[in-house]
Amino acid sequence: MSNNPRKMLVTCALPYANGAIHLGHMLEHIQADIWVRFQRMRGHDVHFVCADDAHGTPIMLNAAKLGITPEQLIEKAKTDHIADFAGFNISFDNYHSTHSDENRQLTAAIYRQLKANGFIKSRTIAQLFDPEKQMFLPDRFVKGTCPKCKAEDQYGDNCEVCASTYSPMDLINPRSAVSGAAPVMKESEHFFFDLPHFEAMLQAWTRSGSLQPEIANKMQEWFESGLQQWDISRDAPYFGFEIPDEPNKFFYVWLDAPIGYMASFKNLCDRIGLDFDEYWHKEAKTELYHFIGKDIVYFHSLFWPAMLEGSGYRKPTNVFAHGYVTVDGQKMSKSRGTFIQASTYLKHIDPECLRYYYAAKLNDRIEDLDFNLDDFVQRVNSDIVNKLVNLASRNAGFITKRFDGKLAAELADPALFGEFTAQSAQIADYFEKREYNKAIREIMSLTDKANKYIDEKAPWVIAKQAGKEAELQAVCSMGLELFRVLISYLKPVLPQLAARAEAFLQTELRWDNIDTPLFNHQIAPFKALFARLEKKQIDAVIEETKALFAESAKKEDKMTACHTNIEPIAPEITIDDFAKLDLRVAKVLKCEAVPKSDKLLRFELDLGDHTRQVFSGIKAAYNQPTELEGRFVIMVANLAPRKMSFGLSEGMILSAGTGGADLFLLSADAGVSAGMQVK
Repeated sequence: MSNNPRKMLVTCALPYANGAIHLGHMLEHIQADIWVRFQRMRGHDVHFVCADDAHGTPIMLNAAKLGITPEQLIEKAKTDHIADFAGFNISFDNYHSTHSDENRQLTAAIYRQLKANGFIKSRTIAQLFDPEKQMFLPDRFVKGTCPKCKAEDQYGDNCEVCASTYSPMDLINPRSAVSGAAPVMKESEHFFFDLPHFEAMLQAWTRSGSLQPEIANKMQEWFESGLQQWDISRDAPYFGFEIPDEPNKFFYVWLDAPIGYMASFKNLCDRIGLDFDEYWHKEAKTELYHFIGKDIVYFHSLFWPAMLEGSGYRKPTNVFAHGYVTVDGQKMSKSRGTFIQASTYLKHIDPECLRYYYAAKLNDRIEDLDFNLDDFVQRVNSDIVNKLVNLASRNAGFITKRFDGKLAAELADPALFGEFTAQSAQIADYFEKREYNKAIREIMSLTDKANKYIDEKAPWVIAKQAGKEAELQAVCSMGLELFRVLISYLKPVLPQLAARAEAFLQTELRWDNIDTPLFNHQIAPFKALFARLEKKQIDAVIEETKALFAESAKKEDKMTACHTNIEPIAPEITIDDFAKLDLRVAKVLKCEAVPKSDKLLRFELDLGDHTRQVFSGIKAAYNQPTELEGRFVIMVANLAPRKMSFGLSEGMILSAGTGGADLFLLSADAGVSAGMQVK
């Protein structure tokens, strides 16, 4: 155990209480849990907390649609989320909710302190208002055309194509995502957090090593574009905490959500007698770590540290961001059955298969991780079953049957054992730095050496030779000693397999006893430690996922009136207006995905007498872009070219649908030729 144990508080980003946990969420929680288990195994004092993010307009609207209260919706979500995380062996010390007394009190106190310090401003602003639903629209409930790159179907706060941030009022042709109505402008008093006041502090903090280099560099772009005051209030109706002394005004969910880290820890402190201030006071010497996804870096690296600084609390020691999960190289898809919920996975597959696979691919950078289904099966079976567990099984039988389960009194190969244990410092460093893929690679390299040792010694041959009992016991004991070292290294990744190994070896696997052999030690009879992963298990998960979302879509259709899925008819135009458009038939010569873009495909189009390049945001609907080559499409040929970060787009391809995967390219009957005008 550590002679100088560190005190740490570790958190994961708070899952939203409006949906189920899926394998994208699990990347973060598995990454954090491995790190926490490693630190505990090293003897450090670690508290690991999380909570549901339980406020906001989406929860209010979904609860109304389901005919229940928001409180009922979030309570059901919390129960489900806790079960899912427990199923994946996530070792939280506490799992709470932002809709709690602790969070209400802390949020009010932090707001009052920020206000007393002069960091809360108020002013009347004009907002987009849904005239049909009689409600102000949150940024994410307004959609339209990006004012910067002109990409269509973008949210009201940021563009997923060019990554620009803006006000929903800046959107071109905005519409309400709630009713489809064209929003109107309406004035309301709002409260703002003075983020620009903290720019100097944030500039220093971002370069202090508290952020990954990619985030620190990205923040410089935000500083250069200028920090803005942050709107922290929302008007009724809204599900959240009412702002003290401000009737019908509520805290924006992103103000009280990160305070949920503090609230969950406060709830734990009150239950088991911890000192809250030891971890959150401005001068605290303890360590605070946040594991988050790259999509919420902006909030955690700007607003959150500034809020803490302005209200007298400590800032995070470090914020660790990760990328997204793709499946077989593509975004998770409900229609393809790859938008896999944690509960669906757990019905069919051992959770430690996923823990191992994620660990084998995770590093300390902000990179997307591809969950390749074929590779998943192959790697789990090859590494865990064929190499690691097989090492134990091929030696245990001899020890049990020939030596009453007792290991040898000395090592058969002390040099080899020393080679294995000498890697503990390097493997520990990999875990500490979250370079799990390097740790796994090193551990599997040692596993290969261990199996090679057994292959060369061939205990099954020794067992047939008279007078070789001592040699047989020594060789098989050596094999089990190497297995003990290897499973000790993997204990943070595979806690349940490690627990079964501890029962078999009759010993506790700790980091500080890795180099202590089990001389003359009694082991238990060997039982199967891990089951082989079969392709049919993957197929069952995919099919159940498809069925789940197909059924969900049917229910949605029944609950939603048909007209809500149809875009409202635009204002009338004259025939002269229409005549300004030059619509042409174009033949797709080449179509390919745009690197680093989740939405765009790049087209090379033949217009008869020349070719053009067009970028179109239809990637979600056409995941095999080369299949579009040779097809005739309709395009607006006289649209002014627009310069994008990926190149010049020289027109617009026409499609129908609501966006995302629900898009359908328009085409013409057989017999058309490239360049024909559409009239």
